[in-house]
Amino acid sequence: MALRCGLIGSPGCGKTTLYNAMTSAGASSFDAAELHRATVEVPDPRVAELVRLYEPKKVVKASVEIADIPGLAAGDATANSRASRLLSHIKEADVLIHVVRCFPSAGGKPNPIHDVELIDLELMAADSVTLERKRERIVKRARTGDKEAAREMADCERVLSRLHEGFPARRQELTARERESISECNLMSLKPVLYVANVAASDDMQGDTVALLRSWAEKERAETVPMCGRDEADISELPAGERAPFLAALGLTELSIERLIHAAYLELGPIDFFTAGEREVHVWTCRKGDKAPAAAGKIHSDMEGGFVRMEIIPYGDLMALGSEDAVAKAGKRRIEGRDYEVQDGDVVFVRFTPPRS
Repeated sequence: MALRCGLIGSPGCGKTTLYNAMTSAGASSFDAAELHRATVEVPDPRVAELVRLYEPKKVVKASVEIADIPGLAAGDATANSRASRLLSHIKEADVLIHVVRCFPSAGGKPNPIHDVELIDLELMAADSVTLERKRERIVKRARTGDKEAAREMADCERVLSRLHEGFPARRQELTARERESISECNLMSLKPVLYVANVAASDDMQGDTVALLRSWAEKERAETVPMCGRDEADISELPAGERAPFLAALGLTELSIERLIHAAYLELGPIDFFTAGEREVHVWTCRKGDKAPAAAGKIHSDMEGGFVRMEIIPYGDLMALGSEDAVAKAGKRRIEGRDYEVQDGDVVFVRFTPPRS
């Protein structure tokens, strides 16, 4: 399950430049109407330690899909020409990475709050249409006394009313019931957002414009990651061994893509667990709170249906003791059943009954 991140932003915010910094894809900013998509590996130092321990023939790391979605301008989200294509790309994303111009341009000084609100208005306009369509679908059922339909319609109307007041769904503090009522709508303004303050130089990362954006983001408990997209795009084209002095000049020890991926993980709460052996070290991703059968299903669907038990070695114990045998002798290897919630860093072995042919 690759985490899907959608890059959004106003035209001219430097979104495609940032995409190149994140993916080293070399996409052209002159085809801004086109979607760019790439997959990048999730940096995780635990993988290198597992590789050192097992010396596997194959390594499969967790990955994140980055989609550079064409820039949104006023009226795009409800226009006939581009609407369906733009909306489908945004709806596919698990988390939105909102790139905000925090550098001067030919258009004048940066105005990050204006740019953020512009995009939010577009998303809310499209969400309003979606909710109104759902309301039309269930209004007849509600009028005939269907209590479930009446409840859903009332919830939809409350969310719709707040959208019209200028509050994106993610800032409405929706109840669990309201979220359930609108879940099929896949509202874009409900998706979690990370903000990227795209600056012109490293000195601007702590500037007033970035501080203004960060203050805005804190209102919805969102993360703000300042990045010098142009410089980092150039650095990302260098061999990994040659990047350090250039990153140091920006006051960084790593490309900001790593900080951004970790921020996205914190926002959505996925966890990574491992299968490990001489044949393969593989990173698997599930949602926090997933029970053992659901996590096993990430490895293979047959494992979920035929789940028997899961043998667990916590990563920290494996590294501290140095081998599976040592873990077992120390009594740290556990057997868990169907109700076990898989934890980040678990090294697992799944026992299951294969389906009959």
